[in-house]
Amino acid sequence: MKTSGSAVWSGGIKDGSGAISTVSGALQGAPYGFASRFEDKPGTNPEELIGAAHAGCFTMALSLILGEAGLTAEKMETKADVTLDKVGDGYAITSIHLTLQAKIPGADKAKFEELANKAKVGCPVSKVLNTNITLTASLV
Repeated sequence: MKTSGSAVWSGGIKDGSGAISTVSGALQGAPYGFASRFEDKPGTNPEELIGAAHAGCFTMALSLILGEAGLTAEKMETKADVTLDKVGDGYAITSIHLTLQAKIPGADKAKFEELANKAKVGCPVSKVLNTNITLTASLV
């Protein structure tokens, strides 16, 4: 599997603007800029997109791992909180916290937590990120 995303940018760091797109068309010219990244203004930003990618990857990986254990989720909802901090002369993603709420018939708490942690470590997006990844997993 191979895919791509793209970005265009015009102007300086604070007064410039850009747009992010994906080859699938899921994002087509989604606006981003300094204000949407650092000042809570409308638009997307790379960290938000990493959070969505990580939540999606982790949840899908957990679905696979659950199936291997003979379990099927009725519903799983994952949120990835991405923290961007000033580090030295630049910025870095210093942590990502995954919060999962899952309804999995027949799952016990201990097995569920074991499988969720396996997915946290094993999903491809977790593997590519060089940051502290934590998880809170709850059965509902």
